[in-house]
Amino acid sequence: MRESAVGKIIPVGLAVVGVILLCVWLGADAGSELTYRLGGTDGRPAKTVDANEPIKIAGELTAFDGVPADLPGEWPRFRGANFDAISTQEISLAKTWPAEGPKVLWSIDVGDGYAGAAILAGRVYMLDYDHEAQADVVRCLSLRDGRDIWRYSYPIKIKRDHGMSRTVPAVTEKFVVTMGPKCHVTCLDSMTGEFRWMFNLVREFGTAVPKWYTSQCPLIEDGKTIIAPAGKPDDGREIAAPVGDVNDGDETTAAADGVLMMAVDCETGEIVWRTPNPDQWIMTHSSIVPMEFNGRRFYVYSGGNHIRGGVVGISTQDGSVLWKTDEWKVNFSVPTPVVVGEDRIFLTAGYGQQERGCAMLRLAETDGNITTELEYLHPIEVFGSIQQSPIYYEGYIYGVRPDRQLVCFSPEGNVVWTSTSANKFGKNSGPYAILNGIIYAMDDTGTLTLVQASPTEFLPLAQAKVLDGRESWGPMAIASNRMIVRDTLKMICLDISEQ
Repeated sequence: MRESAVGKIIPVGLAVVGVILLCVWLGADAGSELTYRLGGTDGRPAKTVDANEPIKIAGELTAFDGVPADLPGEWPRFRGANFDAISTQEISLAKTWPAEGPKVLWSIDVGDGYAGAAILAGRVYMLDYDHEAQADVVRCLSLRDGRDIWRYSYPIKIKRDHGMSRTVPAVTEKFVVTMGPKCHVTCLDSMTGEFRWMFNLVREFGTAVPKWYTSQCPLIEDGKTIIAPAGKPDDGREIAAPVGDVNDGDETTAAADGVLMMAVDCETGEIVWRTPNPDQWIMTHSSIVPMEFNGRRFYVYSGGNHIRGGVVGISTQDGSVLWKTDEWKVNFSVPTPVVVGEDRIFLTAGYGQQERGCAMLRLAETDGNITTELEYLHPIEVFGSIQQSPIYYEGYIYGVRPDRQLVCFSPEGNVVWTSTSANKFGKNSGPYAILNGIIYAMDDTGTLTLVQASPTEFLPLAQAKVLDGRESWGPMAIASNRMIVRDTLKMICLDISEQ
């Protein structure tokens, strides 16, 4: 199945200017701190829709000889089981490494991108891109040796835009759900790879594909996939209908407003509930995180942009909006909101957000309604994050600022310590996670550092070059005694246990 090119006549002068601008862009660092202005007069980027692309794309399942590993542990989604990038496994960890670093258990070639892994039942799941076949590929690998167990691929043409695939699957014992670079949401049987359903968010919900392709990672809870299309069907198309009642009681109005967030039954692919999008927020790179406050559970999402955007809490039961604020609006919302304790949410940014590096929202309840208060707002010089989501651990926040320093930050808004300019962690920061009180921090050139997660001082324990490629930005995954990391073209599995 191939896409057809759509011809357009472009004035020569404009074409020349376009080529010049493209060369300037390609020559620049896409991760630099530039203020990015979204196209269009209303701040909404143009949709990347090919009218000849089918709404549903047929895929192909291929079996291989890989065998699931008989190993404990799981990392079933972006930022792990508890959405916090913290592993609670009891593992005897190596706190020092030999000169060559931790042992590499296996290594595989991957398509250009930053998509991280999910791990469950001795299997590794990832979304890849096959350049030769021009297809998104959902891969299931053995945690033991990295051999493919099965692959499910569907054809989709993608031009490199600072990498391609960059999301992490969500996986349970029955289902695995992925979101492709151009917002194709696919659900498969997690054991066999058998196709269940697909949504084309651009064609069906009016989603605008974010710059550099989507980074939103789906989640699965109670047999439902939760995603935020943040779409508005402004060209007259009809969006998919839900199974149950629309949460505002008016299906026509909800359809006209588009869909901000929705829950999909994993078994059937039917929409259980959907949240209207009357404010016309757009999809961001940020992912959804659940939170519970005063007995009510909701999904927190940072959507939109500096014109139309903010942070919202959406009921897990019926998709109704429990609270919403526009006190945090940024050009590029990339890191995922971080739940801090029972009533606070920590927000970060870094792309051109000089005055909006971080903020803390506090929730309160008045007359049965949830309200929000902005406790503080700091510039990026105090704290911010370009692309990785900070970690809240034992009362403190850890993350890498745009100046490349690892920082320990108090929830009250104060810097406790920094790694200093002598210890930097990459221009745009690689991923980091915490296991047994140790921070595993990757820079963007493949150097992995162990740091004690302590509010007392910056205390590095070990350091090793584990990847040779560039831009090792893909989120980490940890299970058993193994850690999976990647750069743009290689994914490896490390033995992080004490030898």
